[in-house]
Amino acid sequence: MLAVEESRINRADNKLSEIGYKVDLNNSAVRNFRQFKGLYPNLAAKIIKNAPYAKVEDVLEIPGLTEAQKDLLKANLNNFTVTNKESTLNEGDNRLNNGLYD
Repeated sequence: MLAVEESRINRADNKLSEIGYKVDLNNSAVRNFRQFKGLYPNLAAKIIKNAPYAKVEDVLEIPGLTEAQKDLLKANLNNFTVTNKESTLNEGDNRLNNGLYD
């Protein structure tokens, strides 16, 4: 039975279990940034457009960031993680608009 259950897990599920409760700068959708005041939607879109990142601190090197934006990112670095890009979460610009609306 265990083998059957494992076959139901796809690559996206595997990546999401690897990420945990942090926002993955290389794989999370723009909507995942809503929980952090000041990041959604504009700064979150900049983060996504400048991915991939080798380490979390690389997000501070996005060209054109204001000092206020850098301070906001610094205050949230512990909420972020970086994992290898997963194609199932990055194809077709789905990170910017995944078609989910409230």
